[in-house]
Amino acid sequence: MMFQNLRAATLAVALVGVFPSFNACAHVTLETKQAHVETRYKAVLRVPHGCDGSATVKLRVRIPDGVIGVKPQPKPGWKIDIVKGAYAHPYKLYRSTVTSGVKELSWTGLLPDDEYDEFVFVGYLSDSLKPGSTLYFPVVQECQKGVQRWIDQAAENGSGHDGPDMPAPALKLLPRR
Repeated sequence: MMFQNLRAATLAVALVGVFPSFNACAHVTLETKQAHVETRYKAVLRVPHGCDGSATVKLRVRIPDGVIGVKPQPKPGWKIDIVKGAYAHPYKLYRSTVTSGVKELSWTGLLPDDEYDEFVFVGYLSDSLKPGSTLYFPVVQECQKGVQRWIDQAAENGSGHDGPDMPAPALKLLPRR
């Protein structure tokens, strides 16, 4: 009897490791979670669901400081809006100096709650970014009924449990190659 209980407990622990809770993986994330500074980065935002059963109609992402030269990938059936503005300071991008660029991207369309999709853009991770740190891409997911704000950063979590409640997609920055 004791071995059966031990076996059941071991199986339960193993399954928790293999199948994380739905809430733990049910947020907007980046496909590639680490990248080297001073390189081009392809950001693929994964959207696994809508808002409490409601279809996603808009996805907005704020581009963090230090990510420059951003270009969104067109998406059939979706309209892209680009908000540009001045950078906090000039950056070197290849052999040029840039002082402004994309600050926010948004895609407007329709993604049913029971479908999955990805939203893609590229950018350059400038030398102003610190290797070993984490860069956050806050996302607001607007739905037919409701809004999900994936904007929390791990350092700001005061909830008393592991990780933020509404985590922003995060990118671990690696040293220059």
